[in-house]
Amino acid sequence: MTSHTPADTFPRQYARTQRYTVGAPRSFSVVPDGSRVVFLRSGSGGGRANLLWTLDTATGEERIAADPAVLLDGGEEDLSPAEKARRERSREGSAGIVGYALDADGTRAAFALSGRLFIADLATGGTAELPAVGPLLDPRLSPDGAHVAYANTAGELRLTRTDGGGDRALAEPDGPNVTWGQAEFIAQEEIDRDRGFWWSPDGERLLAERADDSPVRRWWIADPANPDREPAEVAYPAAGTANAEVGLWVLDLHGGRTEVAWDHEAFPYLARVHWSEGGVPLLLVQSRDQRAQRILGLDVTTGATEVLFEEREEAWLEAFPGVPAWTPDGKLVRISDHGGVRALVVGDRAVTGADLHVRSVVAVTAREVFFSASGGVGETDPEPGWIAVGRISHDGKDLAWESANGRPFTSVTSAVHAGGITVRATAEPDLPGTLVQVARDLPEGVVVDDVATVASYAETPVITARPVFRFAGERRIPAAVFLPTGYDRERDGLLPVLMDPYGGPHGQRVVQAHNPHLNSQWFADQGFAVVVADGRGTPGRGPAWEKSIAFDFAGATLDDQVEALRALADEFPLDLDRVAIRGWSYGGYLAALAVLRRPDVFHVGVAGAPVTDWELYDTHYTERYLGHPAERPEVYEANSLNKYAAGLERPLMIIHGLADDNVVAAHTLRLSSALLAAGRPHTVLPLSGVTHMTPQEEVAENLLLLQVDFVKRSLGL
Repeated sequence: MTSHTPADTFPRQYARTQRYTVGAPRSFSVVPDGSRVVFLRSGSGGGRANLLWTLDTATGEERIAADPAVLLDGGEEDLSPAEKARRERSREGSAGIVGYALDADGTRAAFALSGRLFIADLATGGTAELPAVGPLLDPRLSPDGAHVAYANTAGELRLTRTDGGGDRALAEPDGPNVTWGQAEFIAQEEIDRDRGFWWSPDGERLLAERADDSPVRRWWIADPANPDREPAEVAYPAAGTANAEVGLWVLDLHGGRTEVAWDHEAFPYLARVHWSEGGVPLLLVQSRDQRAQRILGLDVTTGATEVLFEEREEAWLEAFPGVPAWTPDGKLVRISDHGGVRALVVGDRAVTGADLHVRSVVAVTAREVFFSASGGVGETDPEPGWIAVGRISHDGKDLAWESANGRPFTSVTSAVHAGGITVRATAEPDLPGTLVQVARDLPEGVVVDDVATVASYAETPVITARPVFRFAGERRIPAAVFLPTGYDRERDGLLPVLMDPYGGPHGQRVVQAHNPHLNSQWFADQGFAVVVADGRGTPGRGPAWEKSIAFDFAGATLDDQVEALRALADEFPLDLDRVAIRGWSYGGYLAALAVLRRPDVFHVGVAGAPVTDWELYDTHYTERYLGHPAERPEVYEANSLNKYAAGLERPLMIIHGLADDNVVAAHTLRLSSALLAAGRPHTVLPLSGVTHMTPQEEVAENLLLLQVDFVKRSLGL
């Protein structure tokens, strides 16, 4: 890690370094023979533009494979609106090369830069621009390296030869709102699928998504600070309204086209596509309410599909990273809520038990499955928040952990495996940043000593996070507590409290790591005891924990914040007469909910980009948890913040980016209108030109300072 600028304050450094991600290595791949690791990293802790790098696993030597500054002759990037939207969906805040794709043997990489197509020879270090009709999106090499397929902003899926021999369209839009080869909004935002096409292992065909968002309701997002600009038109599938029509086609390189058939009416969501060597393509499709899903096997010749596995659930079903997949000998690999346990299943057998909560599949080899997991149902771990990568034999008899000490109690933030090489990024509570290590397997499947460490250029934070982890209350709610640096209980006494949750689905905050807690530590250093609690609904504690919020956001998530607060006050110096709460997105919803419904506990709230009316949020997310609004109107009313507006007794600041197309500013404006109609004073901070990510450095820095000032004034500090 590199040193910081001497004049830096934490808010300034935190914003400038994109939360300390600038300069950190990321997006790892291992080539099939294990000779090379490919990754992205900027050239320093001060530059946001990622370069493409390789690491030789025999020597540990790192080498630049592609440099955006060279390829663009020092010019600025020019991103299309489609690419900006794609990055917003993936919460991508960096610049330069933000993604790449390898051919089958890992000798070449294709990537987009400023909407243009480039290819890098990873063996020689040479780069070249290929002809393409752009601005393009998501270029991917064929396994044999002869072609690059890519989508573009015109909605086409195109093909170019890597020898420069020509570029042509494989599929063109047959309607004004049709796109080929691009994941639709819901897939990108909620299903964690950002791809829209997949190469066959032999490079002769592609599976391509065709999406038509004509049925989707149009919204218009204006820029009130610039009234001369036209509002942006956004196809936004709000809860209870129509989604895009999504289909899948088999396209061969010679013009053949076959539509993939499945029961679209019963299973409209295309969640996963997997096409590996030696196995038929696998599709995971979900029902609209996500209470049912099927794994389908595809006949690429006819387009017919066969149901290989179907499951149903009263609450909902999840789509997990890395599955479904095949083992080399033809066993189906999946993750399933099996008997109340989220288990890894190989063939017909669950190979993990109640002691583990499986989160993803990293890789499948001839002998083992590499997977990530945390503590399971009824865990007895001494501290919460560990996430580890393990490897287990197909029969479940042999389990080893991918960590330097062979123990799972750490936080592995990412991992990849291929060719007998594992790359793992590990975080520790007392270690700034992440440590990325490259390890080689022994034949019997035990990890040998690390062969290399990937350098990080990320800046060292100007402050040190000091989380104290606990399981709080009878429910053993995972929590982290932060006290001011240098705090002395006899001298300083009880501290005002700042609850700092996300508190909702897919948002784990309590992790055994350092950098994710820096924001909370900075707030603590302003004179607060800060509490982060992951109550029911947050990931990592078993299916029942996650699904206990079904049809009720406003109950369990708020109750668990109260329980954690009161339980931790028995051990820590928490002044329960001075309690504030802040949060962003779902955390913003929870913060506003807290002061509206429990003013006896929470005395001031700061709600950033809150969802206030769930009928304004998207289909896949909202209907998964609350059902369809036409079928459960009472659920939507009970979970709306506007319903409780007349009960506001405490100071409330609401912050919202006016350019936010995920949680649109209408959420804040409707709550503000309801509060005004009820005669309840409140503060609204509109952010002109700011999206859900708040990437602007000045905005991100000043938001922290303004929140502290508002909380202190409201608590009389």
